[in-house]
Amino acid sequence: MRSESEVREQYEFLKEELESEEMRHEGVRKLMTHYRRALGWVLEEEHM
Repeated sequence: MRSESEVREQYEFLKEELESEEMRHEGVRKLMTHYRRALGWVLEEEHM
């Protein structure tokens, strides 16, 4: 299992990527959004 800092780092990276101009393609955008949500859930579950 990855450490919290690694997961947070990936989450922040994905957040920045989703906001960038290169992420305009809708299919890629949807995929990245689902991945970002999954990472968020992992972070939330670990702190409950």
